[in-house]
Amino acid sequence: MTEHHGTTGRIIPVERLQPGDHSCMDVTDRASRWQVLAAFTRTGLARGEKVLLLLDPSDLPDDDAVACLDGGTGHTEAALRSGQFVLDRNTPVYLPDGRFSKERQIRSFAAEAERARQAGYPRLRGAGDMGWAPRAGVSDDEVIDYEASVAGLFADAYVTGLCWYDRQRCGDDLVAATRTVHPLQVMESLGALEVTRAPGGVARFAGSAELGSREEFTRALRNALGPRPGPGPFQYELDLTDLAYVEAHCAWQLLDLVAGLPREDTAVVRCGPMLETALRSLGSTDVPQLELQVAEAADTAEAEVVA
Repeated sequence: MTEHHGTTGRIIPVERLQPGDHSCMDVTDRASRWQVLAAFTRTGLARGEKVLLLLDPSDLPDDDAVACLDGGTGHTEAALRSGQFVLDRNTPVYLPDGRFSKERQIRSFAAEAERARQAGYPRLRGAGDMGWAPRAGVSDDEVIDYEASVAGLFADAYVTGLCWYDRQRCGDDLVAATRTVHPLQVMESLGALEVTRAPGGVARFAGSAELGSREEFTRALRNALGPRPGPGPFQYELDLTDLAYVEAHCAWQLLDLVAGLPREDTAVVRCGPMLETALRSLGSTDVPQLELQVAEAADTAEAEVVA
């Protein structure tokens, strides 16, 4: 688990990406990255969206990449044949004549979105390796300016974008700067747990609260519901809307820890309707310290509650 203090942007699991989101991802582990890309691709295909994936020329060969994304289902391979899934390399897309043009690239992606619309796809989602930039000598400032300039592509919520930056290839400064221009940062591992502590005191949980992260989840809850800073009633705030998976044991652990608070304290927990239903079934109405605030369906994708 990683705990971030003072982070301004949301850190979310890839399952939480919604139409119109423009996100970035830091990459350190190759296997984890492919798991995220597989989830990104399969989700789009299952929704009937057109999916575009831009790999670096040094990455897996096309056949191996498709097999990795497909996972033996045959769905990605079928989508590749039908044209719903497009696999390309970043160099010819971003540097068609050996140089980078911000204006040309924005026009190119806008045209790709229009072709997807004309073909009848409900959405377009694209993910791309940004390692082309340092390899071509494009400065960090140019990359950040480009990333900030593509906001219009996402304005009507037709396009969903994921830009990933390899820390070793792109450098810490560029990776850090990308977070300032992307509204969302996608977690680089499936099944992981991230906790963001905002300056206002809200503890935001993202990722998965399940067997593999059960101990981390419980420890983070204890920290978030730690000793009150002073005398008198105190209000704790937990945001669980960015949890993609929650096992029943973790939901029960949340209720147990909140029930252990002083009776005059309150724990405000924001979650989706599915998690609310699970907490109700586990007896949340018997915990007077708990106040549930349910996010509207338009505000958050549902967390899957697993037994």
